[in-house]
Amino acid sequence: MARLPLDGIRVVEMSHMVMGPTCGMILGDLGAEVIKIEPTRGDGTRRLLGAGAGFFRTFNRNKQCIAVDVETPQGREAVLELVDTADVFIENFKPGRMHTLGFDYTSLRQRNPRLVYASHKGFLNGPYDNRLALDEVVQMMAGLAYMTGPVGRPLRAGSSVNDIMGGMFGAIGVLAALNERHESGSGREVQSALYENCVLLAAQHMQQYVVTGEAAAPMPNRISAWAIYDVFSFAGGEQMFVAATGEGQWHALCQVLGQAALLDDPTLASNNDRVLQRPRLLAHLAEVFATLDAQRLAVELEANDIPFAPIRRPEELFDDPHLRQSGGLAALALEDGSHTPMPLLPLSLDGQRLQPRRPIPRIGEHTRQVMRGLGYSDEHIAQLCAAGVLRTDDQAQGVR
Repeated sequence: MARLPLDGIRVVEMSHMVMGPTCGMILGDLGAEVIKIEPTRGDGTRRLLGAGAGFFRTFNRNKQCIAVDVETPQGREAVLELVDTADVFIENFKPGRMHTLGFDYTSLRQRNPRLVYASHKGFLNGPYDNRLALDEVVQMMAGLAYMTGPVGRPLRAGSSVNDIMGGMFGAIGVLAALNERHESGSGREVQSALYENCVLLAAQHMQQYVVTGEAAAPMPNRISAWAIYDVFSFAGGEQMFVAATGEGQWHALCQVLGQAALLDDPTLASNNDRVLQRPRLLAHLAEVFATLDAQRLAVELEANDIPFAPIRRPEELFDDPHLRQSGGLAALALEDGSHTPMPLLPLSLDGQRLQPRRPIPRIGEHTRQVMRGLGYSDEHIAQLCAAGVLRTDDQAQGVR
C-alpha cells in the first residue's frame, strides 16, 4: 500500500510479554511508527523458553527498538523527551510501576496534552485493581477455564486469548481516542484489562443462565444447541469436526452418508428432536464415520456446504493451502537475519493484507537513530552508552 491508515502517528511502547506488545503490533501493522523501549539487557520476553519461546517474534514486528536504563535519571529524561514527540504511549507493567518512574498518565499529560495513553492491566478500576493477573489467573476467575474443561477439571484455553484480545481492545481504544483528538485536540487515557476481557468471553454463558434458569455446563458436558456438532473418528484414525446446524445441512449430511432412514425417523424430524435424541444419534453416526475415509468425505462435505474441520496441530498451519495461497502467512525477518512464516492480522484493506515492513528489531538497534532525532549528539550518545544509560546495536551483539 502506498499509504497506511496510521502513517504519521508515533507510538512509544514500554511493554513486555504479550498484551502491550499486541497493541503495539496492531498499531504498527496499521502504519504507525512504533518505538519500543527495552532495558539495556533487552526485553526478558526475548529469552523465554517453552510456551513463551515464540512470544517476542510473534508480537514485535513493525517496531523500532531503543535500549534504555530507566532506573537512571538520564534514562528517564531520554524517555520523557521521546514521549514529548509521541501521539501514543503504551504500557503494561504492574500497578504503580509507571508512577514510580514518572511515566504515569497524569505526569505525561502535563508534558504532552495530546498524548493518548494506553494502559494494559489485569483489572480495571475496582476492588481487584491492585492485584497482579495473568491470562491463566483471569481464565480461572471469569469462568472460561470452568467452561473449557470437564466437570471438576478447569482447563485454560490453549492460547494467550485474553492477553491478545486485551491488546486488541487497547488498540481499539487508541484508535477511538485518536479520532476524538481530531475534534478535541486533547489525548485521553485508555485502559484495557485481562479480567474484564475474559468476562466478556463468558457473557454468553452468563446470559444463558438468565434465559434458561440453568447454569451453563462446561463445554465437554454441555447440552448442545445442535444435534450434530462434534468430533468424529474415521477409518484411518483421523479425527474431524462435523456439524449440521440447519435443516438443509441435516438433509445434505444424511444424503452424503447414505442415511436416508434417518430422514424418515419421526423422532428426528426437527433439530430440537435430534438434540433430545443426541446420544443415540451420535453413537450411530460414530459407527458410520468410523468406516469412511476422512479426506474423501471432506470433499463431499465441502461440495454440499456442510461445516467440517480437520483437527490440526499449530505446526501444521505452516502448510495450510488457504493460508499459503491467500497470503495469510508472510515471511518475517528475525533479529539474526533468518526468516519465518508469520500469520498476519486477520483483516484486509481493499483486499490487501497488512505486511511486515520491519524485521524483529535487535536490542538497541535504533537507539542511535532515535536519540539523534531528539537532538542528542553522537558524543552525548557515546557518553550515555559508556555510563550504561543507553545501549546501541553494536554493544548488544553479545547480549542474550
